[in-house]
Amino acid sequence: MPQSHDTDVRMRGFSDRVTVEHALAWLDAELEARIGSDAKVRSEEVALDRAAGRVLAEDHVAGLNVPGFARAMMDGFAVRASDIQGASAYNRLQLVEVGVSMPGRGFAGQTGPGQAVRIMTGAPLPEGVDAVLPAELVDWGVDGNSPCAIGEVSVGKHISQPGEDIARGQTVFSSGRLLRPQDIGVLSSLGVAKVQVLCLPRVRIVITGNELLAAGTPPAGYQITDANGPMLAALVARDGGLARNPGIVPDQREAIRKALADEAEIILISGGSSVGEEDHAPGLVLEMGKLPIHGIAMRPSSPTGIGTIGHKLIFLLPGNPVSCLCAYDFYAARAIRALGGMGREFPYRKVRMPLRRKLVSVVGRVDYARVELVDGQVEPLAISGASMLSTTTRADGFVIVPGNSEGWPAAAEVDVFLYDAEIIGS
Repeated sequence: MPQSHDTDVRMRGFSDRVTVEHALAWLDAELEARIGSDAKVRSEEVALDRAAGRVLAEDHVAGLNVPGFARAMMDGFAVRASDIQGASAYNRLQLVEVGVSMPGRGFAGQTGPGQAVRIMTGAPLPEGVDAVLPAELVDWGVDGNSPCAIGEVSVGKHISQPGEDIARGQTVFSSGRLLRPQDIGVLSSLGVAKVQVLCLPRVRIVITGNELLAAGTPPAGYQITDANGPMLAALVARDGGLARNPGIVPDQREAIRKALADEAEIILISGGSSVGEEDHAPGLVLEMGKLPIHGIAMRPSSPTGIGTIGHKLIFLLPGNPVSCLCAYDFYAARAIRALGGMGREFPYRKVRMPLRRKLVSVVGRVDYARVELVDGQVEPLAISGASMLSTTTRADGFVIVPGNSEGWPAAAEVDVFLYDAEIIGS
């Protein structure tokens, strides 16, 4: 099991690295302890027009029927089916038109034998009729004013009955459902104005590094522009979190300590997570809370740390951009998605395809290999190069080489997690 890191590792290196499986097991146990509480405590009511992409905190039961009345599914005439039995082009049966039923404004009268009501799609069905005769089965005779049935319909034909779409008392959506745009339409059809959804996890992004310039600033001299802050903010939004990134935090203990005291449920620290002289974050987490995971047998992202300060989850993410992305997807994304009621697995579509050439790894270490899809095959791009973020933009996705594998030969089938869900690889 992961060992507790209770000493200063700066300039000493990691005495051990836990496995990815151990790190995930520890994280999942922490998540279960937080999710185990009543979901209502972690929920809020939002207006329906802001509910798309949110997760329902409770079952939603229909309080009425949809539709609420019998209505026409075609333009034509509302008739009694028995009145037009046997009607055909050679046996025209004349109807007496007694009124019109329009959407939102029905026919108020009563129909009798042989009588019909002109009706439009969506209009309420008048009293005394039981079918809709489509307009194409009506001939207007020589004078053009007398409707005649030239076809027959059965009872209930072309009519939508009350509750046919949604019945009163039906559980329309269960708690835990991620609301899609069409779900919003269904809820609106039920007259719903607000829904109870899980709160978005609050995430504080802490970017450290005296060598960093604010995002959007051109690099100058020996300073580089922050790439991780904007990337992490976008990733947090993708995973259903509410990100706050107030700017770069200096490599100073007190400045980092203040950031760690933030009231967010999750804190992401990018940079200063390893064993360098200026890597203050691990020691501060130990002082203020616990850091049971620091150093993981994976490449890139081996300096990743996971701990707690009170009820907050702390993720120490490497400063190198590819390592930061990898560690975020493996651990922080899992936590944000879980606390927001979403699935814990990678939020990427997975395809299985053959390798174009061999992919080499090292037993005992999980590798995150960026790959490109070429002619229906997987072309490895990089495992190393943690500072080269552009390798992820050139890549179509990534392959995870497990710790018990030395890799795979050419033509071996591998699972590829696609960065872009629109890529089909063929």
